[in-house]
Amino acid sequence: MPAPTPRLIALDMDGTLLDGEGRIPAGFTELAAQLHDRGVVLVPASGRQLATLRDMFAEIRGIESFIAENGTVVSHHGKVVDTTQLPADVVTDCLTACENIDRAHTYAVVLCAPETAYVAAGTPADIRAEIDKYYHSVTVVDDLAPVAAEEPLVKLAVYCTGDSEEHVAPHLRAAAAGNNLAISGKNWLDVMSADADKGHALEQLAAKLDIPMNETAAFGDYLNDFQLLQAAGTAVAMENAHPRLKEIADLQAPSNLRNGVLEVLRDWFGE
Repeated sequence: MPAPTPRLIALDMDGTLLDGEGRIPAGFTELAAQLHDRGVVLVPASGRQLATLRDMFAEIRGIESFIAENGTVVSHHGKVVDTTQLPADVVTDCLTACENIDRAHTYAVVLCAPETAYVAAGTPADIRAEIDKYYHSVTVVDDLAPVAAEEPLVKLAVYCTGDSEEHVAPHLRAAAAGNNLAISGKNWLDVMSADADKGHALEQLAAKLDIPMNETAAFGDYLNDFQLLQAAGTAVAMENAHPRLKEIADLQAPSNLRNGVLEVLRDWFGE
């Protein structure tokens, strides 16, 4: 029996919905409004913070829900409806572990609360520019340690000029043991609660909207989308996706460089 037409569709951003320049593709604004009028919920699902996603989609009618911070923050109709906190001792241990990252590869830590991100004063300008792409609400502090101990945080992110899987992950695995360590991109690594990932967030949002999981779908391209595709009723891996995602996908979309998300959505809904 074919899967039902999805009513709730999660869309990863980089390498999935966005084009090669990190832009929302032409035609998405009109398509989002058309699907909204048909009762379909499109949900950006990203490692970006909530403030950034709200800014990106502020002018697009029909985008009213967000899965932010790799699933640790879920928002619907302007309100945060679910968060998953990372234990303070894990944040502190990870900060300490980061000190062992090879100094040949410059790095910076971002401590993420639901509404802002904390970065250390003196972060190199080139790394700060990369951080600002994904975090529009940033609070600069002299020392991250008190933030780790006192603020309710949902995620610790590390940007590294080297390969995150090779140069960062080995140092953080022990400190993050029992929690979710996600390779979010070539230069990004995220540490979150063991209970947090994009798939869990999709389940929480579907439950709030009273939509069965077999009527959900998800598009993704990288390892931090693995649980998202696992959870969705219909899993779509991009042509440019990591091989592990293609292994679990129900179908493959053309590359993000060819607006593959839009092509599949138009095929599903005849728009």
